[in-house]
Amino acid sequence: MSILTDPPKESFRLSMLIYDTRYRSATIQVVALIGFLILFGWLISNTASNLADLGKKPDFSFLFKPAGYDINQRLLDYDNQNTHFRAAIIGLLNTLLVAFLGCVTATILGVIIGVLRLSKNWLIAKIMTIYVEMFRNVPVLLWIVFIMAILIETLPAPKDFRGDNAEASMVLFDSVAMTNRGLYVPEPLFSNSLGDVHFFGASVARFDVSLDLMAVLIVLGASLFASSKMRKWADKTQEATGLRPTTWHMRSAVVILPTALLLVVLGFHLGYPELKGFNFDGGIYMRNSLIALWLALSLYTAAFIAEIVRSGILAISKGQTEAAAALGLRPNRIMNLVILPQALRIIIPPLISNYLNLTKNSSLAIAVGYMDLTGTLMGITMNQTGRELETVMIGMLIYLTISLVISGAMNWYNNRVKLVER
Repeated sequence: MSILTDPPKESFRLSMLIYDTRYRSATIQVVALIGFLILFGWLISNTASNLADLGKKPDFSFLFKPAGYDINQRLLDYDNQNTHFRAAIIGLLNTLLVAFLGCVTATILGVIIGVLRLSKNWLIAKIMTIYVEMFRNVPVLLWIVFIMAILIETLPAPKDFRGDNAEASMVLFDSVAMTNRGLYVPEPLFSNSLGDVHFFGASVARFDVSLDLMAVLIVLGASLFASSKMRKWADKTQEATGLRPTTWHMRSAVVILPTALLLVVLGFHLGYPELKGFNFDGGIYMRNSLIALWLALSLYTAAFIAEIVRSGILAISKGQTEAAAALGLRPNRIMNLVILPQALRIIIPPLISNYLNLTKNSSLAIAVGYMDLTGTLMGITMNQTGRELETVMIGMLIYLTISLVISGAMNWYNNRVKLVER
């Protein structure tokens, strides 16, 4: 009778790190990591040594010195005696403003154009095709300059609005002025204002937040939360009984009435722009540079989003459309309720890249004089202080952070809409 025993375990040898497949991949990764760290450390040491020889050791104290230059478009109070740090904050906010407006507008236009490209109407489909090919095959910088030139050359000057025989007039019931200097629109004002709250000191990074705006956002957010709870209750009732209760009127009232009541209490009204002297005063002023950059980035990116939407829709089986049509759904309802929700799972991943490209392309704002992060921190501040390395490093870190935030938010949404396998 024979007895089977386990073979003796092989003792570990250094040669196994190379010849044993169980350890080889880890060995290669560790060696590559050490090599990368050595190279990275050498680059930092060499850069610091060269800067020391030039008498320019890394120093960020310049951020807290007076900037000495003005910024033409800003969301916060600013004057040329504020610090370079505050100027960078203003530039960052301008970048975020263009990125937000551009992403929203490009998404809306891209979805509409992408759907229309699939239209059975030959003329509409061809017009949309011409739009896509025209915008995506011309550099976005040329579109920015071209739209800026159109705004300057075609819109009237403020002086043309003066007098009884004025050559130009305001639009939308005399509330909006479109001039070659920019767009003047009504601004929200409150007669019974709650005041402002100040954050982050007195001068360096101070910004004021309107308590009126915070109150409106809080009430609106609470109303939307209550409306979502009603919707979930309706969903559960439909699943349990097969009948869906009518809740649209209650949900609308919950959202509209509290917000409207708060606006009445605060004395909400609009401040209209008025022509005084050689320019308009009052209202919200949007410079031509902001409008040109916004429109160019939106129209350019919308062409790419349209192709993403079109390909996502085509990726959905035609059987889905046929099944929905067999149930009696109209074509527009089929697109909204059946096709697009499924296509989103295909559309969102490449959509993230286009949002990132739009945000980074906003750095072309310097071409039309819009003072974004590139124009302030990595433009005038860098030229005045001579701190090329510091300003570029800060700018790169900020753009990296913005991109990671956008990617994280879109990936989170993508995980919510993806199919859950059982």
